Amino acid sequence: MDDMDLEDIAKALVAPSKGILAADESTGTIKKRLETINTPSTEETRRDYRELLLSSEGAGDYISGVILYDETIRQQAKNGTPLTELIKSQGIIPGIKVDTGAKPLAFSEGELVTEGLDGLRDRLNEYHRLGARFAKWRAVISIGDGAPSQYCIDTNAHALARYAALCQEANIVPIVEPEVLMDGDHNIDECYAVTETTLKTVFDELYKQRVVLEQMLLKPNMVVSGKDCPEQAGIDEVATKTLYCFEQTVPAAVPGIVFLSGSQSEQQATEHLNAMNQMGSYPWEISYSFGRALQASALSTWQGKPENIEAAQKAFLHRAKLTSAARDGGYSADMEE
Repeated sequence: MDDMDLEDIAKALVAPSKGILAADESTGTIKKRLETINTPSTEETRRDYRELLLSSEGAGDYISGVILYDETIRQQAKNGTPLTELIKSQGIIPGIKVDTGAKPLAFSEGELVTEGLDGLRDRLNEYHRLGARFAKWRAVISIGDGAPSQYCIDTNAHALARYAALCQEANIVPIVEPEVLMDGDHNIDECYAVTETTLKTVFDELYKQRVVLEQMLLKPNMVVSGKDCPEQAGIDEVATKTLYCFEQTVPAAVPGIVFLSGSQSEQQATEHLNAMNQMGSYPWEISYSFGRALQASALSTWQGKPENIEAAQKAFLHRAKLTSAARDGGYSADMEE
């Protein structure tokens, strides 16, 4: 793993039958998740939950890489093994979330810009020493009254490209994540239009800032209906419109697209990924970088109790196996049972 170049790492992250586990929830976000199972959020409980996922035997059959949070990349398992070593022992590549969150965009009420560029070069060098070989930066684009503005898209795209260039300089593969949120009552065509504009802007910035496309991955939203839209697009429409949008915007040099699950349920995200992979071959690999869509069942099974660890790991591996099948276009709903 340490002797792989950036192109090899990018390709390994989108290897057949595998995808990325997003376990990079911020302290605030993981607190909300743990509250759903009546478990306090402490350094120990957060470590226990992540260790549960990362130590699941056989996870390396379905997971190529795992995105960690700053706290997690520094933690050790209960037996004293660094969590990064636990990950690497399964042939999984450690990664790191490096942005510091989305903050209000000046002079554009309701819109956000992601921060974290200050000191990023030094942080990336430290993360590389700690074992990270890829990174992630998330930009948030919302659809609403007059939103998004081109100003918001431009500002976020510029930051994504600056981050990506700094990653490659530090010998880390950047995952570029421009997420058009599902929140709202917009229809699928509105999502398509915003996603298309966002991706065109992002790749224009990546080109301007000399980012090597063969040494990065794209983590976008799927083209879907807003959560509150009265007419929800079906599986085939989502798959068709998503792929058409990406054919129009994503250069063939990019090794892979690792879709985020957003607010989709585990099964929804899996069905959409599967449908896309059944629609023929494309210049880039079509894979996943799921958070909740890989973790929800494991979290609800665990309930913060040591006696439930084995059952929670079984639930996690089952979900990972189904998502892996969808990544190869071999999933069917009867596999859920």
